[in-house]
Amino acid sequence: MPQKEISLPPDSSALIEGLRSIGYTLETAIADIIDNSITARAKNISIRFSWGNGSPWIAIIDDGVGMTSKELRNNMRFGCKNPRDKRNKDDLGRFGLGMKTASFSQCKRMTVISKKAKSKVSGCEWDLDRISKNPERSWNAFLLDEADIKKSKSLSSIFNDELENKDSGTIIYWSNMDVTMSDMDSGASEKAFSGLMDNARKHIESVFHRFLQGEAGLKKTAIDFNRTPLIPFYPFGPDIPSRQVLPKEEFKIQGKKISIQPYILPHQSKYESHQDYENYAGQDGYLQNQGFYVYRGKRLIIPSTWFRLLPKKELTKLVRIRVDIPNSLDSLWQIDVKKSQAAPPEAVKSKLKQFISRCEVGGKRVYTARATKIRNRGITPVWRREAVNKAIRYVLNEEHPLNKKILDESGKAKETLLAYLNLINETFPYDSFYADAASDETVFAVNEPDEIKMTELGVEIAHALLNCEIPKNKIEEHLKKTEPISSYPEVINKILTRIK
Repeated sequence: MPQKEISLPPDSSALIEGLRSIGYTLETAIADIIDNSITARAKNISIRFSWGNGSPWIAIIDDGVGMTSKELRNNMRFGCKNPRDKRNKDDLGRFGLGMKTASFSQCKRMTVISKKAKSKVSGCEWDLDRISKNPERSWNAFLLDEADIKKSKSLSSIFNDELENKDSGTIIYWSNMDVTMSDMDSGASEKAFSGLMDNARKHIESVFHRFLQGEAGLKKTAIDFNRTPLIPFYPFGPDIPSRQVLPKEEFKIQGKKISIQPYILPHQSKYESHQDYENYAGQDGYLQNQGFYVYRGKRLIIPSTWFRLLPKKELTKLVRIRVDIPNSLDSLWQIDVKKSQAAPPEAVKSKLKQFISRCEVGGKRVYTARATKIRNRGITPVWRREAVNKAIRYVLNEEHPLNKKILDESGKAKETLLAYLNLINETFPYDSFYADAASDETVFAVNEPDEIKMTELGVEIAHALLNCEIPKNKIEEHLKKTEPISSYPEVINKILTRIK
């Protein structure tokens, strides 16, 4: 075994540039910083940002426990925590890299100002431009005092407003935001920057919705963007009365508990308004937002995935399943540095696969039960659903009394009329209808009830029923079971009056 050892420290500039390319987006970077604030027991977290006339900056501010000068210096080190160390169950960190890598993924200068109760304000800064210009001082960060803080107009203003007169808290300030600027075209503008921040806001409202909501057993955390409070996006529809909550299941892996709670959102017709239906669709719509939602420490890690155990289908688009895992299973689930990706171990996958089948049936039932209910009401429909060799087609119902009356009275034109009805049957626009029905953005136009027109149509149907030798005293009963009059019971008395 070789005995000679040599020191081969990494090239600091090259290593940091590599760490900048881990794969953060602006929203996942901000979320990673918020993790630290929540771990620091912050009750209020503020994200301040400004275009700064083409020199944008972002500050994440919290009122958590803060850090002493010694604690700050330790946390500014890369790898300040070992991911294998046992940590508090509420700790949302993992590698001891998040604050640095998240920050450097967006900017070249990260400044941290912190204050702990009964301690002085302390500050420390990483500046990548200084590191690249002075490679011999490779891993040197820069300590700041209050005088240094005052040199930056924006940072000084934030410090005065948010930390100077408070007992504790932390400010993480990003400047020289070269990556954020690179995401924009040559016509970069304040509007484009605001768009990026708006996407970040929506992401935070989803990822931390349980903290924003303050669910049972979890302290509520208020988060705002430039003083506008965030509104939690709760994907499981707690405000929908007809939402289904299926039985919760828990099991253990390596002695650690995993909890699975399935929900089935209701059919569109069950919402009080179309706007409510749209709100719960989320940014990508119902079809894409079905599946498992994996939470680590009640913080959303992965939304809307079936882990390739099931394709995303129209009939299961209302199924959403909450999976809660503890941070003690990070390694088993392969949680990445960004805390935005994970992969369940095979033992968990097997369990999830068993669970899916039950939820899949429930999700489909929202649609199939609705169709069965309509068929089982004994209604005589205008359209008839047929199943032929496992294929489905819709045809005009020749048994509908008005259709029968028209055919009976058509005389010599009967063959032409039958050909016309067949033409309608054979040219039903299935592709267009399916595309529209599958889109969460489609709103089908339904004519407002017109009492006069519906009464006239009802009279024609009533005469058709009489032609079918239905006794007058049975007409009311049949009208109640014949489309479309079955949906307008308020006009039946007027119809009966007209045929007496």
